[in-house]
Amino acid sequence: MISLHTSPVRRRRLGVATAAAGMLATLLMAGPAAATPDPGDRGEARTGVSAARQAEARAAIESGEVPGVDEIVHSSNITHLANVPKDALKGLNTDLAFQGKYAFAGNYDGFRIFDISNPSAPKTVSQVLCPGSQNDISVSGNLLFLSTDSSRSDNSCTSTTQPATEKSSWEGMKVFDISDKRNPKYVAAVETACGSHTHTLVPERKNVYVYVSSYSPSATFPDCQPPHDGISVIKVPRNAPEKAAVVNFPVLFPDGGNPGAPENPGVSKTTGCHDITVLPSKDLAAGACMGDGLLFSIKDPENPKIIDRVQDNVNFAFWHSATFNQTTDKVVFTDELGGGGAATCNEEIGPKRGANGIYDIVGKGDHRKLVFRSYFKIDRPQADTEVCVAHNGSIIPVKGRDLMVQAWYQGGVSVWDFTDSSKPKEIGYFERGPVSTDAVTTAGPWSAYYYNGYIYSNDIAKGFDVLKLDDRRTDPAKRVRLDELNVQTQPDYFDR
Repeated sequence: MISLHTSPVRRRRLGVATAAAGMLATLLMAGPAAATPDPGDRGEARTGVSAARQAEARAAIESGEVPGVDEIVHSSNITHLANVPKDALKGLNTDLAFQGKYAFAGNYDGFRIFDISNPSAPKTVSQVLCPGSQNDISVSGNLLFLSTDSSRSDNSCTSTTQPATEKSSWEGMKVFDISDKRNPKYVAAVETACGSHTHTLVPERKNVYVYVSSYSPSATFPDCQPPHDGISVIKVPRNAPEKAAVVNFPVLFPDGGNPGAPENPGVSKTTGCHDITVLPSKDLAAGACMGDGLLFSIKDPENPKIIDRVQDNVNFAFWHSATFNQTTDKVVFTDELGGGGAATCNEEIGPKRGANGIYDIVGKGDHRKLVFRSYFKIDRPQADTEVCVAHNGSIIPVKGRDLMVQAWYQGGVSVWDFTDSSKPKEIGYFERGPVSTDAVTTAGPWSAYYYNGYIYSNDIAKGFDVLKLDDRRTDPAKRVRLDELNVQTQPDYFDR
């Protein structure tokens, strides 16, 4: 039996536990520029709260309901092996990608490469200054891809912020050559409509297709005009990445998508997608698109085809990300209630909002449907000064089980089982106590992913964490080894 609580017993639960010319990549020798947060994963640093809320946060710590400020607690099946604090890049830490013995960590100010050959002692290989939120990151072969979703003065790594109302402003995808991990080189840039909040790779032998997710158009933005009802598809030749270009903009919402308020109060109006996950071996993709969830075919990667579309206008505010199970008969969608800037893991919000939605995929081929089964939200209480919401996670590859590790901002890292899609349950966790008891502060894991026997987490404020998971239910995953992992490009773990 695994004990889930190694900290003092908590008395309250939340509810049912369910480079081209002119481009320059600057290897850091000096302090970086300030990050520029964006909506969707906003990352406001601090927001004051009332004296009553401050008192409640302190009382929760004193009673043992939540850990103390910055106190680390975890279940007995998890060991905290390492933490590497921020160094030259002072912005918000974001997503992770992996290749061989390396981990690639995004940051609003650029990216950092770690040598993880010894998971207990990760070593920094290089840090690249290239400001432009949110710097969503992925890798394929010798190429690294970086999303820019803040309006910049140009496409270089020395750019400065500039209003999106100015035609000369730039947002989009950047491409680096990482054949030398100690000296990445900026080799290409592609401007995309409304920038690139996130991106997803569909790799082929000669080319890499990149699905670019972005949203929030405005009639005042010359390069981000409404309607913005699709995604940009970029084709990147591996041997000539400088020739990367947009080859299509497929319309995913011919009817305009979820209208949001006032028709659907509290729900985001769909003006694009936030994130897409593909499972290339199955020619399948799932899109988390603000007010809509999508299932679509990618048999022709330049022309994705919608199979099914669902909405949840009761409990989902912002469809944020998606994860398939290995047998592709389930998909987990996350709801980023509050846009990553609010305390949502409390009794006031409850167990069904700011949660995961688990859907079964039923039927065959283009007649498949998404069928809702249940919600899952961590039931470990969090202080009302802690930003806590469902965020990025990955499958833990075990045959016959559907297991996942997931980041919850200041809710920490959760390991949970959704083998029974109607009865999901947490089986392990790691978290830190609140950063502050007098303000709502964005911190905690942005991403938590399982890679080659370990869990790696990029904490927005505290740095890069490595966790070891020892549990009879998850131990078989330790035998699964990958050469590369971009979580939004899900591998077929058992048929390679």
